[in-house]
Amino acid sequence: MVRNDATAGKGYDNPAVVVSDESVVLEINNGNGRIHRDSLLGLSEPLPRLDHYRASQRNAKRPSIGVLHGDRDSKAGGEPEEQLEEEAKAPGHAIRLGWVQGVLIPCLLNIWGVMLFLRLSWVVGQAGIVQTLIIIALSYVVCVMTTLSLSALCTNGQIKSGGLYYIISRSLGAEFGASVGIVFAFANSVNAAMNTIGFCSSLNDLLRSLNTKIVDGGVNDIRIVGSAFLLLMIIICAVGMDWEVKAQNFLLVLIVVAIFNFIIGAIVGPGASSEELGKGFLGISATLLAANMGPGYTVMNGVQQNFFSVFAIFFPSVTGIQSGANICGDLRDPAKAIPKGTLWACLISAISYVLFSFMAAGAAVREASGNASDLVGVTFTSCAAGNCTYGLLNDYTVMQLISLTSAITYAGCWAATLSTALTNILSVPRLIQALGIDRIYPGLIFFSKGYGKHGEPYRGYGLVFLVSLIFILIADLDAIASLITNLYLASYAFINFCTFHAATVKPLGWRPTFRYYHPYVSLLATVLCVAIMFLISVVSSFIAMAFIFVLYLVVVYRKPDANWGSSVQAQAYKTALNSTLNLEGTSDHVKNYQPQILAIAGDPMQRPALIDLAHLITKHSSLMVIGNIIPQRLPYKRRRALSDMGKSYLKDSNIRAFYKIVDGVDFDQGARCLIQSTGFGRLAPNILMLGYKTNWRAANHQQLNAYYNTLHTAFDNRLALLILRMGKGLDIFKGLSSSDLYTTVPSPQETTVSFTSKRMAARRSLMPVNSNLDLHELMQSNRSSQTSPAPTFHAAPAFDYPSPPVVPAEPEANLFKQKQPKGTIDVWWLYDDGGLTMLLPYIITTRSKWEKCKIRVFALSSVNLQEEETNLKLLLDKLRISYLSLTMVKVTDKPMESTIEEHRELLRTVADTNDDLPVLSESEKQQLEVKTNRQLRLRELLLEHSKSASLIVMSMPVPRQDTVSAVLYMSWLEMLTKDMPPFLLVRGNQTEVLTFYS
Repeated sequence: MVRNDATAGKGYDNPAVVVSDESVVLEINNGNGRIHRDSLLGLSEPLPRLDHYRASQRNAKRPSIGVLHGDRDSKAGGEPEEQLEEEAKAPGHAIRLGWVQGVLIPCLLNIWGVMLFLRLSWVVGQAGIVQTLIIIALSYVVCVMTTLSLSALCTNGQIKSGGLYYIISRSLGAEFGASVGIVFAFANSVNAAMNTIGFCSSLNDLLRSLNTKIVDGGVNDIRIVGSAFLLLMIIICAVGMDWEVKAQNFLLVLIVVAIFNFIIGAIVGPGASSEELGKGFLGISATLLAANMGPGYTVMNGVQQNFFSVFAIFFPSVTGIQSGANICGDLRDPAKAIPKGTLWACLISAISYVLFSFMAAGAAVREASGNASDLVGVTFTSCAAGNCTYGLLNDYTVMQLISLTSAITYAGCWAATLSTALTNILSVPRLIQALGIDRIYPGLIFFSKGYGKHGEPYRGYGLVFLVSLIFILIADLDAIASLITNLYLASYAFINFCTFHAATVKPLGWRPTFRYYHPYVSLLATVLCVAIMFLISVVSSFIAMAFIFVLYLVVVYRKPDANWGSSVQAQAYKTALNSTLNLEGTSDHVKNYQPQILAIAGDPMQRPALIDLAHLITKHSSLMVIGNIIPQRLPYKRRRALSDMGKSYLKDSNIRAFYKIVDGVDFDQGARCLIQSTGFGRLAPNILMLGYKTNWRAANHQQLNAYYNTLHTAFDNRLALLILRMGKGLDIFKGLSSSDLYTTVPSPQETTVSFTSKRMAARRSLMPVNSNLDLHELMQSNRSSQTSPAPTFHAAPAFDYPSPPVVPAEPEANLFKQKQPKGTIDVWWLYDDGGLTMLLPYIITTRSKWEKCKIRVFALSSVNLQEEETNLKLLLDKLRISYLSLTMVKVTDKPMESTIEEHRELLRTVADTNDDLPVLSESEKQQLEVKTNRQLRLRELLLEHSKSASLIVMSMPVPRQDTVSAVLYMSWLEMLTKDMPPFLLVRGNQTEVLTFYS
């Protein structure tokens, strides 16, 4: 239900509202079915409702535009059954916490950890009160700025389980989110071990004061007790949220009582106890506070302490600000609870640390001998040699010494350490579960399984137990503290960078309701975190960054299907847009020429050789667009299905290209549409690539003219033109229609194409889970439109692409994607078209698949053969194009009679077998006899020189408008390319694409 509140929330423009998680549906059963509320109101369209914007219910609640528009293939339907089952199985957490119970208390429990009772006094002794306050201030500057950034991220939409991983991955993308999420989960697991070690160390101190021990009173006792208590805490967290909540409330009470116990004890002082005086507790005095004002860094474990080494020990004591975000999936209203609870936790804990520092500095000396008789003023005379064992520098139990009752302080210390460990143990499995559910790292999928009605990640708890146990066995508190400091700082740096990036890119989806942040404050916090990391330890900082980078590369390599609308995607869009607009302001230059190909190839799976050659030319350097012209008008769903299948094929084939479908037009009209509308600005095709029309002799007049007119359209729009002919044709699915490609299964006797399954299979992940697309309906519709006997159809699972049919093998289909043996690319550079005929073979030879093939150049000569050959050699040398040989040929000689008769027979066959094509007039034959003889002579030269070439590239004659008919021009191309190796006809647009100037 929704109601208006009397008061508006702070920082919000809109009145505060309370929205329940349950959907509101008003339906009446009239006996014939349910009537939706909108229908009762007399509306044909839905009203704005919260449920319409839930990702899981979007398709179920809001009809598509096709339904509203009345498309015949669109129909209103509910959610896919698989999606409903998936939602039913999705882990849900019944416990919903407010900002106090869910954020404030966990943050305080995580902040008030082992350092408060066991290391804060040591920090004061090393750094002095002034530098201690600087350390505290610097730590909280980082934490508060990070909290502001975190609050902005948390209030920019609904947050689900996964903590920092969810926040960063949805902001910066899966690559950053997953890598930082792993690091953060590792840091939290180690932090749990560190606090457990702190608890065990405090317990050892108590047992030592009672002259007792478990094994050796040292590290082995820590290992034994720590392992046992770690297992106990794992069980408490695994039992469920309600048990952990009850446990943390009890622990918080103990910590608060211990804090007041310490403050009262410091104020009361040591009294007449000589033992307390001998151990350095003198009571609060201005003299002692002044003595402890400056630093007193000493050598500890062979290491000279300094400001940043002490900072590294202290910083983990403020790293609890993420506790609320870690369990954001269990919060009632994360957007409000996380900012409010975290900032209050920072304020309360900062006050407590400052107060504790002043109390410790004003009540205890740095070093004490244990003998009160050595005390002179505020100095122990026997400690000059540095061999004392008590005081702020030497005794980690100073807090217990100063407190009114040491038992309460011990209890508070244990509560602080165990509560922090509990909070960390609780958060890590949910983070791992989120990573596993998103299938980012395959190794974590096993640990994502949820158990019970609340979806508890028991396997994740087991993983946390193993990681924490390893570090408990190390049993070195200070070493672990220094390690996790850099891990936390790296995580905080990414949180701040997320906010900075999103706030500066400003995608339309960036609308945080938390207003008290600034992008440059977030940037400053990012720089500050990284700088502190390297000031603490250069080596560990590089290790942490390298670890994150490796995890990042793993995600980049795996390319998970994770489209979460990150700011990185928004930045990529803006960068591409700005770059394209900037290109508009610069004029073309021949040195920057790139072949940008529009390949009209139909279905990408049907003509792989054409697409592979285009990709071979444009690979990683220029634009490639694949066009598919479909004469029938397709409904949106079917066009979307074909588009998705084509894009899936290109992606699985590692072909970087765009795929564009034009439907409802003839071939020449569709080609004109593609030529004139594809691309924008400088990112527009400058080359049209077609397959050779091998069936032109059997085509009707309209089909042949459509193909021929497309050639004219290319030249009319000043595009270069490429026509590829393969010996056995380009279509690998011969005799099959486009619909057959996905529904036909041939007999087992037929051999198959040697495409890998990866290249041919379409990927399930490319279909969004909330798609309305009914592929089964599409396949049935396609099959029903066929006139041939119905082929066998295998129904694919929902949202899965059907596998393509097995087809007859054609080795040429793989020609341009296979490694070629030594051979030649014969370039017949007949006409000066700007150099494209020469440039394309050069590009092909630079590719690794064709690097063993050498270029042989053939050119025409007129009168002075030697002089023309010398000039052409000089030109090729200046163009810096290497070639194997140069041959000058003459085409002025008359072709042999057999060749002329072969051409005549070709024209007679066309006239006799195809009544639909016009008969060539005698006047046209006579007018173009010289040009015809030139093509026939070239045919003879090709057979003489290039019959064994790996690829032939030849300048194509330009079909002059209103002069050459389609039949005659196609007969020229037929004579040139028939029974030849793979043949590429090229005609540039007479614009230079090569230059020898620098």
